[in-house]
Amino acid sequence: MLNKPLAAVLVVAAVFLSACEKNNEMYPVSGEQCGPKDPVQTLDADDCDILPAGI
Repeated sequence: MLNKPLAAVLVVAAVFLSACEKNNEMYPVSGEQCGPKDPVQTLDADDCDILPAGI
């Protein structure tokens, strides 16, 4: 059986993670709706390579 503090942390984590929703139809910052030809419709996290400083 889980101890109470660990169970509380897991419940809080589950609540926060359930609020995460991937919605490709809205811009995340402005909340504006994306058009059918907006280039963000085809972007993925793998498209955003960030090189370490000094390279």
